[in-house]
Amino acid sequence: MLNRRHLRVKVLQSLYAYHQSDTKDIKLSEKNLLNGIDQVFEMYIWMLSLINETIEYVSRDAEERANKHRPTAEDLNVNQKILTNRFYLSVLDNKDYLNGIRKYKIDWSFDPELAKSLFTSLKNSPEYAEYLAKTDDTIQSDKDIIKFIFKKVILKSSLAEQVFEDKFIYWPTDKEVLQALIAKTFKNFASENFAENKLAEISGNWTEDREFVVNLFEQTIRHDVEYQALIAEKTQNWEPDRIAMMDTLLMKMAIVEFINFTSIPVKVTINEYLEISKEFSTPKSNSFINGILDKILAELKAGNKVRKSGRGLIE
Repeated sequence: MLNRRHLRVKVLQSLYAYHQSDTKDIKLSEKNLLNGIDQVFEMYIWMLSLINETIEYVSRDAEERANKHRPTAEDLNVNQKILTNRFYLSVLDNKDYLNGIRKYKIDWSFDPELAKSLFTSLKNSPEYAEYLAKTDDTIQSDKDIIKFIFKKVILKSSLAEQVFEDKFIYWPTDKEVLQALIAKTFKNFASENFAENKLAEISGNWTEDREFVVNLFEQTIRHDVEYQALIAEKTQNWEPDRIAMMDTLLMKMAIVEFINFTSIPVKVTINEYLEISKEFSTPKSNSFINGILDKILAELKAGNKVRKSGRGLIE
Protein backbone atom coordinates (compact mmCIF):
# COMPACT_ATOMS: atom_id res chain seq x y z
CA MET A 1 0.00 0.00 0.00
CA LEU A 2 1.01 3.64 -0.25
CA ASN A 3 2.93 4.77 2.80
CA ARG A 4 3.53 8.40 3.75
CA ARG A 5 6.73 8.60 1.71
CA HIS A 6 4.91 7.43 -1.39
CA LEU A 7 2.19 9.99 -0.69
CA ARG A 8 4.78 12.75 -0.34
CA VAL A 9 6.21 11.72 -3.70
CA LYS A 10 2.74 11.97 -5.24
CA VAL A 11 2.40 15.50 -3.86
CA LEU A 12 5.88 16.39 -5.15
CA GLN A 13 4.99 15.16 -8.63
CA SER A 14 1.75 17.16 -8.61
CA LEU A 15 3.49 20.30 -7.37
CA TYR A 16 6.08 20.00 -10.12
CA ALA A 17 3.31 19.59 -12.73
CA TYR A 18 1.44 22.56 -11.22
CA HIS A 19 4.47 24.87 -11.47
CA GLN A 20 5.15 23.71 -15.03
CA SER A 21 1.56 24.39 -16.04
CA ASP A 22 0.40 27.66 -17.58
CA THR A 23 -3.07 27.52 -16.01
CA LYS A 24 -2.15 27.33 -12.28
CA ASP A 25 -5.54 25.81 -11.50
CA ILE A 26 -5.22 24.54 -7.92
CA LYS A 27 -8.48 22.59 -7.88
CA LEU A 28 -7.70 20.89 -11.18
CA SER A 29 -4.20 20.05 -9.96
CA GLU A 30 -5.64 18.69 -6.71
CA LYS A 31 -8.01 16.52 -8.71
CA ASN A 32 -5.10 15.27 -10.79
CA LEU A 33 -3.19 14.49 -7.59
CA LEU A 34 -6.01 12.30 -6.29
CA ASN A 35 -6.44 10.71 -9.70
CA GLY A 36 -2.72 9.94 -9.69
CA ILE A 37 -3.11 8.07 -6.43
CA ASP A 38 -6.14 6.23 -7.77
CA GLN A 39 -4.07 5.23 -10.81
CA VAL A 40 -1.84 3.17 -8.54
CA PHE A 41 -4.88 1.05 -7.67
CA GLU A 42 -5.83 0.97 -11.34
CA MET A 43 -2.34 -0.30 -12.15
CA TYR A 44 -2.81 -2.98 -9.52
CA ILE A 45 -6.08 -4.17 -11.09
CA TRP A 46 -4.46 -4.17 -14.54
CA MET A 47 -1.64 -6.33 -13.20
CA LEU A 48 -3.99 -8.84 -11.57
CA SER A 49 -5.89 -8.92 -14.84
CA LEU A 50 -2.69 -9.58 -16.80
CA ILE A 51 -1.84 -12.49 -14.50
CA ASN A 52 -5.29 -13.89 -15.24
CA GLU A 53 -4.90 -13.20 -18.95
CA THR A 54 -1.65 -15.17 -18.97
CA ILE A 55 -3.31 -18.10 -17.20
CA GLU A 56 -6.32 -18.07 -19.52
CA TYR A 57 -4.12 -18.28 -22.58
CA VAL A 58 -3.66 -21.98 -21.76
CA SER A 59 -7.09 -22.69 -23.26
CA ARG A 60 -6.23 -20.84 -26.47
CA ASP A 61 -2.90 -22.65 -26.62
CA ALA A 62 -4.67 -25.99 -26.16
CA GLU A 63 -7.14 -25.16 -28.93
CA GLU A 64 -4.37 -24.14 -31.32
CA ARG A 65 -2.45 -27.33 -30.62
CA ALA A 66 -5.56 -29.49 -31.07
CA ASN A 67 -6.24 -27.81 -34.44
CA LYS A 68 -2.82 -28.59 -35.87
CA HIS A 69 -2.78 -30.43 -39.16
CA ARG A 70 -1.29 -33.44 -37.41
CA PRO A 71 -1.69 -33.02 -33.67
CA THR A 72 0.22 -35.36 -31.40
CA ALA A 73 -1.32 -37.16 -28.44
CA GLU A 74 0.27 -34.50 -26.25
CA ASP A 75 -1.33 -31.77 -28.38
CA LEU A 76 -4.73 -33.37 -27.88
CA ASN A 77 -4.30 -33.71 -24.13
CA VAL A 78 -2.86 -30.40 -22.96
CA ASN A 79 -2.72 -30.11 -19.18
CA GLN A 80 -4.98 -27.17 -18.31
CA LYS A 81 -4.73 -27.65 -14.56
CA ILE A 82 -3.81 -24.00 -13.97
CA LEU A 83 -7.38 -23.01 -14.85
CA THR A 84 -8.41 -24.62 -11.56
CA ASN A 85 -5.77 -22.70 -9.58
CA ARG A 86 -7.42 -21.48 -6.37
CA PHE A 87 -5.73 -18.07 -6.32
CA TYR A 88 -6.82 -17.45 -9.91
CA LEU A 89 -10.40 -18.57 -9.21
CA SER A 90 -10.55 -16.54 -6.00
CA VAL A 91 -9.52 -13.37 -7.84
CA LEU A 92 -12.18 -13.99 -10.49
CA ASP A 93 -14.72 -14.37 -7.68
CA ASN A 94 -13.68 -11.16 -5.93
CA LYS A 95 -16.28 -8.38 -6.18
CA ASP A 96 -13.75 -5.57 -5.72
CA TYR A 97 -11.65 -6.98 -8.53
CA LEU A 98 -14.67 -7.29 -10.83
CA ASN A 99 -15.76 -3.74 -9.95
CA GLY A 100 -12.24 -2.55 -10.77
CA ILE A 101 -12.34 -4.31 -14.15
CA ARG A 102 -15.56 -2.43 -14.95
CA LYS A 103 -14.47 0.90 -13.48
CA TYR A 104 -11.16 1.04 -15.36
CA LYS A 105 -12.55 -0.64 -18.51
CA ILE A 106 -9.77 -3.21 -18.50
CA ASP A 107 -9.45 -5.16 -21.73
CA TRP A 108 -6.23 -6.67 -23.11
CA SER A 109 -7.52 -7.04 -26.67
CA PHE A 110 -5.42 -4.02 -27.71
CA ASP A 111 -2.29 -6.19 -27.37
CA PRO A 112 -3.13 -9.83 -28.13
CA GLU A 113 0.52 -10.83 -28.46
CA LEU A 114 1.37 -9.92 -24.88
CA ALA A 115 -0.51 -12.77 -23.18
CA LYS A 116 0.81 -15.18 -25.80
CA SER A 117 4.42 -14.20 -25.16
CA LEU A 118 3.95 -14.37 -21.38
CA PHE A 119 2.30 -17.78 -21.54
CA THR A 120 5.03 -19.06 -23.84
CA SER A 121 7.65 -18.05 -21.26
CA LEU A 122 5.61 -19.72 -18.56
CA LYS A 123 5.02 -22.90 -20.58
CA ASN A 124 8.73 -23.32 -21.29
CA SER A 125 9.79 -22.93 -17.66
CA PRO A 126 10.74 -25.88 -15.43
CA GLU A 127 8.70 -24.28 -12.62
CA TYR A 128 5.51 -24.64 -14.67
CA ALA A 129 6.31 -28.25 -15.56
CA GLU A 130 6.86 -28.98 -11.89
CA TYR A 131 3.54 -27.34 -11.01
CA LEU A 132 1.68 -29.39 -13.61
CA ALA A 133 3.23 -32.59 -12.29
CA LYS A 134 2.14 -31.98 -8.71
CA THR A 135 -0.82 -33.98 -7.46
CA ASP A 136 -1.02 -32.70 -3.89
CA ASP A 137 -1.73 -29.02 -4.50
CA THR A 138 -2.54 -26.66 -1.65
CA ILE A 139 -3.57 -23.02 -1.58
CA GLN A 140 0.11 -22.25 -0.94
CA SER A 141 1.40 -24.20 -3.94
CA ASP A 142 -1.30 -22.55 -6.04
CA LYS A 143 -0.04 -19.15 -4.90
CA ASP A 144 3.57 -20.14 -5.57
CA ILE A 145 3.01 -20.58 -9.30
CA ILE A 146 1.15 -17.27 -9.46
CA LYS A 147 4.08 -15.59 -7.69
CA PHE A 148 6.34 -17.12 -10.32
CA ILE A 149 4.15 -15.74 -13.12
CA PHE A 150 4.23 -12.27 -11.57
CA LYS A 151 7.89 -12.06 -10.56
CA LYS A 152 9.68 -14.18 -13.13
CA VAL A 153 7.45 -13.94 -16.16
CA ILE A 154 5.59 -10.61 -16.20
CA LEU A 155 8.13 -8.41 -14.40
CA LYS A 156 10.91 -9.88 -16.56
CA SER A 157 9.01 -9.21 -19.79
CA SER A 158 10.15 -6.19 -21.79
CA LEU A 159 6.80 -6.24 -23.61
CA ALA A 160 4.84 -6.03 -20.36
CA GLU A 161 7.20 -3.34 -19.07
CA GLN A 162 6.59 -1.25 -22.18
CA VAL A 163 2.81 -1.59 -21.91
CA PHE A 164 2.78 -0.38 -18.32
CA GLU A 165 5.24 2.43 -19.05
CA ASP A 166 3.03 3.64 -21.90
CA LYS A 167 -0.16 3.38 -19.85
CA PHE A 168 1.07 4.81 -16.54
CA ILE A 169 3.29 7.89 -16.57
CA TYR A 170 4.70 7.19 -13.10
CA TRP A 171 5.27 3.47 -13.66
CA PRO A 172 9.01 3.65 -12.77
CA THR A 173 8.27 5.04 -9.29
CA ASP A 174 4.91 3.32 -8.71
CA LYS A 175 6.26 -0.11 -9.65
CA GLU A 176 7.58 -0.57 -6.11
CA VAL A 177 4.13 0.14 -4.65
CA LEU A 178 2.54 -2.24 -7.14
CA GLN A 179 4.85 -5.04 -6.02
CA ALA A 180 3.89 -4.35 -2.39
CA LEU A 181 0.19 -4.49 -3.29
CA ILE A 182 0.61 -7.81 -5.10
CA ALA A 183 2.63 -9.20 -2.17
CA LYS A 184 -0.16 -8.12 0.19
CA THR A 185 -2.67 -9.88 -2.04
CA PHE A 186 -0.74 -13.14 -1.80
CA LYS A 187 -0.82 -12.78 1.96
CA ASN A 188 -4.53 -11.93 2.04
CA PHE A 189 -5.60 -14.80 -0.22
CA ALA A 190 -5.11 -17.60 2.27
CA SER A 191 -8.59 -19.12 2.58
CA GLU A 192 -10.32 -21.89 0.68
CA ASN A 193 -13.45 -19.78 1.18
CA PHE A 194 -13.05 -17.24 -1.62
CA ALA A 195 -15.36 -14.72 0.08
CA GLU A 196 -12.78 -14.31 2.86
CA ASN A 197 -9.98 -13.30 0.49
CA LYS A 198 -9.60 -9.53 0.16
CA LEU A 199 -7.72 -7.35 -2.29
CA ALA A 200 -4.93 -5.16 -0.94
CA GLU A 201 -5.95 -1.63 0.02
CA ILE A 202 -4.28 1.40 -1.49
CA SER A 203 -4.06 3.00 1.95
CA GLY A 204 -4.29 1.84 5.53
CA ASN A 205 -6.55 4.79 6.36
CA TRP A 206 -7.59 6.69 3.25
CA THR A 207 -9.58 9.31 5.19
CA GLU A 208 -6.44 10.43 7.04
CA ASP A 209 -4.13 9.96 4.06
CA ARG A 210 -6.40 11.92 1.74
CA GLU A 211 -6.45 14.80 4.21
CA PHE A 212 -2.67 14.61 4.48
CA VAL A 213 -1.96 14.82 0.73
CA VAL A 214 -4.57 17.51 0.04
CA ASN A 215 -3.39 19.71 2.94
CA LEU A 216 0.26 19.25 2.05
CA PHE A 217 -0.42 20.12 -1.58
CA GLU A 218 -2.65 23.12 -0.87
CA GLN A 219 -0.50 24.57 1.94
CA THR A 220 2.66 24.33 -0.16
CA ILE A 221 1.00 26.32 -2.94
CA ARG A 222 -0.69 28.77 -0.57
CA HIS A 223 2.58 29.67 1.13
CA ASP A 224 4.72 29.44 -1.98
CA VAL A 225 5.88 33.07 -2.06
CA GLU A 226 6.43 33.22 1.70
CA TYR A 227 8.49 30.04 1.84
CA GLN A 228 10.37 30.94 -1.33
CA ALA A 229 11.54 34.09 0.45
CA LEU A 230 12.52 32.07 3.50
CA ILE A 231 14.62 29.74 1.34
CA ALA A 232 16.13 32.67 -0.58
CA GLU A 233 17.38 34.22 2.68
CA LYS A 234 19.34 31.06 3.42
CA THR A 235 20.69 30.64 -0.11
CA GLN A 236 22.00 34.13 -0.85
CA ASN A 237 25.30 32.73 -2.06
CA TRP A 238 23.54 30.58 -4.62
CA GLU A 239 22.31 31.77 -8.00
CA PRO A 240 18.56 31.02 -8.17
CA ASP A 241 18.91 29.10 -11.44
CA ARG A 242 21.50 26.84 -9.81
CA ILE A 243 18.97 25.52 -7.32
CA ALA A 244 17.02 22.61 -8.77
CA MET A 245 13.25 23.07 -8.78
CA MET A 246 12.87 19.70 -7.07
CA ASP A 247 15.11 20.89 -4.22
CA THR A 248 13.01 24.01 -3.76
CA LEU A 249 9.75 22.06 -3.79
CA LEU A 250 11.08 19.51 -1.30
CA MET A 251 12.18 22.28 1.07
CA LYS A 252 8.83 24.07 0.80
CA MET A 253 6.99 20.84 1.55
CA ALA A 254 9.24 20.26 4.56
CA ILE A 255 8.56 23.78 5.87
CA VAL A 256 4.82 23.16 5.53
CA GLU A 257 5.20 20.05 7.68
CA PHE A 258 7.34 21.90 10.24
CA ILE A 259 4.68 24.55 10.75
CA ASN A 260 1.32 23.03 9.87
CA PHE A 261 1.52 19.33 10.68
CA THR A 262 1.76 19.32 14.46
CA SER A 263 1.80 15.53 14.86
CA ILE A 264 4.73 14.84 12.51
CA PRO A 265 8.13 15.02 14.27
CA VAL A 266 10.62 17.33 12.58
CA LYS A 267 13.19 14.54 12.36
CA VAL A 268 10.71 12.40 10.45
CA THR A 269 10.00 15.25 8.05
CA ILE A 270 13.69 15.94 7.40
CA ASN A 271 14.59 12.28 6.96
CA GLU A 272 11.69 11.69 4.58
CA TYR A 273 12.58 14.57 2.27
CA LEU A 274 16.27 13.76 2.31
CA GLU A 275 15.44 10.20 1.21
CA ILE A 276 13.12 11.48 -1.52
CA SER A 277 15.80 13.87 -2.76
CA LYS A 278 18.16 10.93 -3.35
CA GLU A 279 15.78 9.57 -5.94
CA PHE A 280 14.27 12.67 -7.48
CA SER A 281 16.95 15.35 -7.42
CA THR A 282 20.68 15.84 -8.00
CA PRO A 283 23.53 13.90 -6.31
CA LYS A 284 24.40 16.91 -4.14
CA SER A 285 20.81 17.76 -3.21
CA ASN A 286 20.79 15.66 -0.06
CA SER A 287 23.47 17.63 1.80
CA PHE A 288 22.28 20.94 0.33
CA ILE A 289 18.66 20.44 1.44
CA ASN A 290 19.77 19.19 4.85
CA GLY A 291 21.90 22.28 5.46
CA ILE A 292 19.24 24.77 4.37
CA LEU A 293 16.45 23.05 6.31
CA ASP A 294 18.60 23.06 9.47
CA LYS A 295 18.98 26.84 9.18
CA ILE A 296 15.30 27.40 8.42
CA LEU A 297 14.20 25.13 11.25
CA ALA A 298 16.40 26.99 13.74
CA GLU A 299 14.82 30.29 12.69
CA LEU A 300 11.28 28.90 12.87
CA LYS A 301 11.89 27.44 16.32
CA ALA A 302 13.36 30.75 17.52
CA GLY A 303 10.18 32.46 16.32
CA ASN A 304 8.03 29.83 18.09
CA LYS A 305 6.49 28.81 14.77
CA VAL A 306 7.12 25.09 15.17
CA ARG A 307 4.69 23.59 17.65
CA LYS A 308 4.54 19.83 17.80
CA SER A 309 2.22 17.77 19.96
CA GLY A 310 2.20 14.13 20.96
CA ARG A 311 5.07 11.77 20.26
CA GLY A 312 8.32 12.99 18.68
CA LEU A 313 8.56 16.47 20.18
CA ILE A 314 11.06 18.79 18.50
CA GLU A 315 14.52 18.86 19.96
